[in-house]
Amino acid sequence: MAQTKRKRRSKHRGTAAGTIESRGRTGRPPSPEERKKQSRVDARQRRMNTPPTWKSSLTRASFAAVILFAFLLLTTHGKNRVGAALIFAVLALVLYVPAGYYLELFLYRRRQRKKELER
Repeated sequence: MAQTKRKRRSKHRGTAAGTIESRGRTGRPPSPEERKKQSRVDARQRRMNTPPTWKSSLTRASFAAVILFAFLLLTTHGKNRVGAALIFAVLALVLYVPAGYYLELFLYRRRQRKKELER
């Protein structure tokens, strides 16, 4: 028997309500670039929809304080440059932790309000 050259199409079946249900995935599978882009979008959405924590604020502030310490250590001259750089870094850490937390909290609440208004 001769084989047909036409590709088999997936069948749809209609319901009594008039909706059409498809059997499984009918489109082409996403390419690796499309999958990567979609996972990036999903990760961003997940990150934007999680409330801020004190731990994340402390981590961010610690990173900034270390950079500030290294910058001051390299750019200042004098007898007690390590002590001065350390004092400024600790002061920056004390200021950056609550400032970073409350800034993130403000942005998170604004995003949530905007999302609620879109619904």
